[in-house]
Amino acid sequence: MAQIVLATFNARYWHSAFGLRYLLANMEELRSQTTMLEFGTSENTTDVLTRILDEQPKIVGLGVYIWNVEPTTQLVADLKRVRPDIVVVLGGPEVSYETDGQTIVELADHVITGEADLAFPDLCRQLLNGTPPLTNIIHAPPPQFDQLRLPYDLYTEEDIRSRVIYVEASRGCPFTCEFCLSALEIPVRQASLETFLSAMQSLFERGVRQFKFVDRTFNLNMRVSQAILDFFLDRYEPGLFLHFEMIPDRLPESLRERIAQFPPGVLQFEIGVQTFNEAVGNLISRQQDNAKLAENFRFLHEHTGVHIHADLIVGLPGETVESFGAGFDRLVQLEPQEIQVGILKRLRGTPIIRHDNEWQMVYSAASPYEILSNRLIDFSAMHRLRRFARFWDLIANSGNFVESRDLIWHAASSPFECFFALSDWLFEQERRAHGIPLVKLSERLFEFLTDVRALNAEMVAGSLWRDYVRGGRRDRPAFLKPFGLPQPDEVIDSVSLAPRRQTLHAKPEATHQ
Repeated sequence: MAQIVLATFNARYWHSAFGLRYLLANMEELRSQTTMLEFGTSENTTDVLTRILDEQPKIVGLGVYIWNVEPTTQLVADLKRVRPDIVVVLGGPEVSYETDGQTIVELADHVITGEADLAFPDLCRQLLNGTPPLTNIIHAPPPQFDQLRLPYDLYTEEDIRSRVIYVEASRGCPFTCEFCLSALEIPVRQASLETFLSAMQSLFERGVRQFKFVDRTFNLNMRVSQAILDFFLDRYEPGLFLHFEMIPDRLPESLRERIAQFPPGVLQFEIGVQTFNEAVGNLISRQQDNAKLAENFRFLHEHTGVHIHADLIVGLPGETVESFGAGFDRLVQLEPQEIQVGILKRLRGTPIIRHDNEWQMVYSAASPYEILSNRLIDFSAMHRLRRFARFWDLIANSGNFVESRDLIWHAASSPFECFFALSDWLFEQERRAHGIPLVKLSERLFEFLTDVRALNAEMVAGSLWRDYVRGGRRDRPAFLKPFGLPQPDEVIDSVSLAPRRQTLHAKPEATHQ
């Protein structure tokens, strides 16, 4: 039994609640009285409620995010109906801004806005002592790292085996991009490098080999970035995987030297390009040297084994379908392994709302609050772009069509226009963008490439077959049986033994004219 329960809905089972672990790590004398519970968004909320009530808590703290606000709202409503005496405390980005009028806020007893690492245990002490604060909304000042106990000892053996291990060497972001909550987290605060690396050593000794850094700007402080990369270079062994979020136009020589020393498949950089349109960038307070960005991408592509995950946003104020497409084409030419086409979201608290009237920004009222239309892109066009993003994930980002995807724009000047045409055609054929089996998607792609793009059927079949078996599949789809294709083992034997994610996105040698 626990007096205090910390809980949240994770988007996926293999995610871990990093914020809850920070809270638990800093409960001090209350830590032995606190239990942490993690659930998935697909779980039945009544089952979740039962599990929480089994602990017979006096206080329940819930992490609220854009991906879980709906089930969490239902959970709080039911909890207060069944056990109105239990004090419900909310925290997290979804309830840290614009709290007025939020149903979940009205249902709860207290809300901590901002980083609650220290404010939550303080509130629990007051509640357990019978001296609750007079206000329901508690504004937590950002703590410094030297005030915090790091949470890494709270990763269990099950976490290490099955979940993403999140780590951070800094908090905050120096930039003010208006669509991003990180724009509100100034200044950047740095963890003690010695303390942080000691914690990483402990995780490494416990068997962690995949580390996902959540720092918004890993390559901001060169001294720290270099020290962290040196730490992992000294401990490299097969299976090591490091994920960093990087500023696209900041890659000095000292960092390049270290990055180039890592074997292929070890480093993944998430690089937020967002837009190549400089007028749009100025409009949303995003400064970016696109020439330097392109130079850095070319270096990473030509001289390192880094896996690049680059982000573009659909629906920014001032961006047209045509200018987005031009930016997409520029990014394709820079050859990142993945391009994440994100739909603009209206996150609570972000300054993007200042453009609502001028640019007629219309967002969905339901989470994740995606843009529906604006002055330059009407609802129909925006929905087509949403389907474009979905099909791009299924075909280009999945790793299932690494060789075949380039055929979509083979000998054409605009990858965007070709893939946009494919997206529209696929939707016409299937009338859906979800739940399409891989075999059916492969067959549709074959039809498009041969019937619409008029490419040679033998060439297309060969590319699709190599892609199909690269993931370890051995069956031959019916539409490929008429072609004289090699046996699966002949193709599989030629596949690299690099980590699966990087293997799936690795470019094979060109085989078509």
